Amino acid sequence: MTPSRSRTLWLRTEPLHAVIYFEEHCRGFGRAVGLKGFWMGYFAARTAPMGRVGPGVAAAALGVFAPGMVERALPSAWEYVSPDRVVEERARLTARALRHLVPDVEKLAAAVNGPLKDAVEDAPPLARPLFAANRALADRSDPVEQLWQLATCVREFRGDAHVAVLADHGLDAREALALAAVTGRVDGAQIRQARGWTEEEWADSMDRLRDRGLVDGAGRVTERGVTERERVEDDTDRLAEHLLRPLAKPATEALLAALLPASRSILDSGILPFPNPIGLPRAAG
Repeated sequence: MTPSRSRTLWLRTEPLHAVIYFEEHCRGFGRAVGLKGFWMGYFAARTAPMGRVGPGVAAAALGVFAPGMVERALPSAWEYVSPDRVVEERARLTARALRHLVPDVEKLAAAVNGPLKDAVEDAPPLARPLFAANRALADRSDPVEQLWQLATCVREFRGDAHVAVLADHGLDAREALALAAVTGRVDGAQIRQARGWTEEEWADSMDRLRDRGLVDGAGRVTERGVTERERVEDDTDRLAEHLLRPLAKPATEALLAALLPASRSILDSGILPFPNPIGLPRAAG
């Protein structure tokens, strides 16, 4: 099937955003600002636009992490560094990474920052906390920093929508991850560990999916489970489509075309593993 325009937008902006998790210097972000390792840096970087949030707010907004994992990072991260410094440091490091990984990234920024900003400014912030917080940071003097920030707004808009869809489908964080794993979107063992769930908690989620008829007795996805997962993605696409509302079809097609070489450059660079915890495929859509 041809992906929707909103899913294609995600496929072509998410690699730009994802350098913060996978590029060598960005991975050292946490220690560079005085935090204790990658995961404290991760939670600080994701939530800093919302201010000095605690673990309850962060876990609810991020949607898929074990509460205990979040609690090991927040609010203690704010004892070492302010959210404002985190925002500035992540912008500096990601722009550096994009300049290294994407040929002519300044030309790309000149071509796409305008339509991306139009989309972000028009998009509804209601019930989208991570998007709303990041949108407030979208004006940056460095065009490559702004490119990364706008790509981040796109991913957080879709991410907020995805969390809302999961809740609407009655899937909690563990069930959502387990369903993604059995349908082949992510590696089950990898995603369980990366999101902080124990083997017992994972097994309990599989039992609940089995009770709903989404997996069979051997832990394989059923036809109903495949359909449910497709419905989740389709509903997410529908909500994320709001981003493209202010752009005419030719402008949307031009934006997607301009983003494609940059996304391919990052995917081909080798910095992202496949499969990866964020579910990015090898192709940029």
